Amino acid sequence: MIEFTMPALGADMDEGMLNEWMVKPGDTVTRGQIVAVVETTKAAVEIECWHDGVVRELLVPVGQTVAVGTPLATLLEPGEQPGPSLPKDQPVAADTLPAAPTSAPAPHPTPLAAPIGHRLWVSPVARRAAASLGVDLKTLSGTGPQGAVTLHDVEHAAATAHHEKPKPPPPHQQPVSAESKSAAEKARERGTAMRVSIAAAMSRSKREIPHYYLADEIILDTALNWLTEQNAGRSITERILPAVLQLKAVGLAARKFPEFNGFWRDEGFAPASGQHVGVAISLRGGGLVAPAIHDVSEKTLTELMADLTDLVARARAGSLRSSEMSDPTITLTNLGDKGVDSVFGVIYPPQVAIVGFGKPAQRVVVVDGGIRVATTVHASLAADHRASDGARGALFLAEINRLLQQPRDL
Repeated sequence: MIEFTMPALGADMDEGMLNEWMVKPGDTVTRGQIVAVVETTKAAVEIECWHDGVVRELLVPVGQTVAVGTPLATLLEPGEQPGPSLPKDQPVAADTLPAAPTSAPAPHPTPLAAPIGHRLWVSPVARRAAASLGVDLKTLSGTGPQGAVTLHDVEHAAATAHHEKPKPPPPHQQPVSAESKSAAEKARERGTAMRVSIAAAMSRSKREIPHYYLADEIILDTALNWLTEQNAGRSITERILPAVLQLKAVGLAARKFPEFNGFWRDEGFAPASGQHVGVAISLRGGGLVAPAIHDVSEKTLTELMADLTDLVARARAGSLRSSEMSDPTITLTNLGDKGVDSVFGVIYPPQVAIVGFGKPAQRVVVVDGGIRVATTVHASLAADHRASDGARGALFLAEINRLLQQPRDL
């Protein structure tokens, strides 16, 4: 029998609330299948199962918040027979958890989840607002990325439903309670909780990781000219952004210098088997996430552009997958669109490196003994001195520079 536990979806996650079960007892599941949805302070995350088997028992009811590592369900391994205490296909009652089994079965057990169908994507803020305002999410058509239901959709539905109802008494005549908080107030509280989680993770990083920092100025003229030629034959929606060149360069450099691509754990540094680059994405309500794009070094620029577009849309809709949150082996942050020249990141534990890019701009540079104006970008590396040193870090940044000077290698 296999225990399926609440996964750690990042160094800043201690617990999560089970939002939805996508399976029921008796269902056959395969590795990589989405089996549940968990809400964290940052997003509603689709939890993937990493074992083949049959669902034996669901241990946590929808709506319950549990710590990382808590068993959520048990699975029977392929070929394993269920014990006599659990009749096949019998749903588990939410109100019986986590009580010990008894000899008398419950007369009317209540399933933990509704029958599985097409799942509506709902941002965590919108889900909370719907519960507060009494809006049925199943009746809404989302206007967010990929049809996700947003806070605006919920508030609009609530306003429409209550348009003809009598106006409530003035605020001074109403009692103030937790239930009367507006969706905006709850969104602010959620943003505050996210900032607290991020601050805790970054404080741990600065306290435990001996950071060192390096920077390099990279001339982009060759890369940008090559990219212009490549995009000339593409439609607007298929064009590749310069950020994708940076993403691929980081993935290839991480493959060549594995000491920057992996995890520092209690027993020491463990290099990762693949280059899964976490991309820092700012959220519209404040805060950020850094989910992974998998196998960056193995993918084409076209594939990476599609992956990046999809990842940003789902991150801002609050719908990510557990593997995307737990798998990053190195992180890339790009603040060029915010107008800053350079960014020096804080390593996200247990990773050991983060690469930053600032704003591409025309600057005066010396090339082959002559002075000219060129488009350059400031690249930075923050790395863990336990896993690498400055000499290797310099070579790692130089490799990123070389790759961007030779974009055909990407």
